[in-house]
Amino acid sequence: MITAGVYAIEGFWAEWHKLDEGDRSMQAPRIELLEEKTLVGMHVTMNLIDDTTSELFRRFMPRRGEIKHKLDASNYCIKAYEDAHSFENFTGATKFEKWAAVEVDKLDNIPMGMESLILKGGKYAVFLHEGPASAFQTTFQYIFGNWFPNSEFDLDSREQFEILPPGYRPDDPNAEEEVWIPVK
Repeated sequence: MITAGVYAIEGFWAEWHKLDEGDRSMQAPRIELLEEKTLVGMHVTMNLIDDTTSELFRRFMPRRGEIKHKLDASNYCIKAYEDAHSFENFTGATKFEKWAAVEVDKLDNIPMGMESLILKGGKYAVFLHEGPASAFQTTFQYIFGNWFPNSEFDLDSREQFEILPPGYRPDDPNAEEEVWIPVK
């Protein structure tokens, strides 16, 4: 099981274990068995200190239309860690691959400057983040500081990702995104 202090990241969320009563009202996740997905998009290596997510999506979104065989209008924001089991040593400087991508039903004519990614299937806990992206730390705190320590699940080493619905705007106070966390 995940222990409480494991996810305190160098001052980013130093108070994550002191959740407000409002934060505790987050809904418990649903558990989903995800089939493998094929995605096409762009990626960068980054960390939480030098978070370049907005730059990644600024490069990706104008070129999204070049991708053939899209299954729907959603976007995926994926975090792939080299060793997800080493969160005991996770800091704000820990590097990971961040992807901006869409799901496709076949890999054909991948646009220049983009690559494919196979999202591994398996069991996921699916949370709903409501609010702007800048408030995501509250959801992060709930997942890793409250839900995991009190659940029957362990974090699995597959990709973590968010599904951003059509029209998603990261600055919208009414935005919603699904947060998929791999569990075992």
